[in-house]
Amino acid sequence: MTAMCTVTLVARRNGYALGMNRDEKLTRVAGLPPAQHRVAKRDALFPSEPGGGTWIGVNDAGVTFALINWYSVNARVAGHALSRGEIVKAALSAASSSSVNAMFANTPLTSVNPFRLIGVFPARRAVVEWRWNLEQLQRSEHGWQTRAWISSGFDEPGAQQTRGKIFAEALRQKSIGSADWLRRLHRSHAPERGPYCHCMHREDAATVSYTEVIVSLCIATVRYVADAPCSGVPAAVQRLETRP
Repeated sequence: MTAMCTVTLVARRNGYALGMNRDEKLTRVAGLPPAQHRVAKRDALFPSEPGGGTWIGVNDAGVTFALINWYSVNARVAGHALSRGEIVKAALSAASSSSVNAMFANTPLTSVNPFRLIGVFPARRAVVEWRWNLEQLQRSEHGWQTRAWISSGFDEPGAQQTRGKIFAEALRQKSIGSADWLRRLHRSHAPERGPYCHCMHREDAATVSYTEVIVSLCIATVRYVADAPCSGVPAAVQRLETRP
């Protein structure tokens, strides 16, 4: 599978917004739109694979998790691999990064291919990233600021360079941080329509969905476009009340 994904976090004084383009082979089965699920003792909203896993979701603690494949690590699981989509689903039971650490302690990671899991914890204004390379699980904490993550099975360094430049230019716009700014960035074809732009298009693969999570003081809103964000397909909107 040679897919890409782009995640953009907009850190706000009270809450945050996060957008994610999911890029996949055109032959891959389409994902299912967001629905509310019970995960352990928490309610969560997330789109899903037909098999039940997911790549992004938010729970009723206002915590969002998004997972991107780590293609610059060449190692792969020998034999049957546990779906990385199960990692996000399990993490959505957590309200804190320490709970995610505990979850990983009970996960057979040697059966999971390399990934980067991004967790946004508004109560602590913390952004935590877990990286698994088949040998070690690395945990790092980022500052509460607007930032982006990019993965690519086509050309990860090239995609990071091109999209990183477009992201840096977007940071200088007056509308930075608004919902419209985030949506324009994720449907952008700059510098040209093709494999490196945010809204990616190739003969065999493309951006197949856009998921947006906006968390305020007491509500989480998920907007989901079941196609490339440039397509004009209307977004489906779901809301979830948040609590401590």
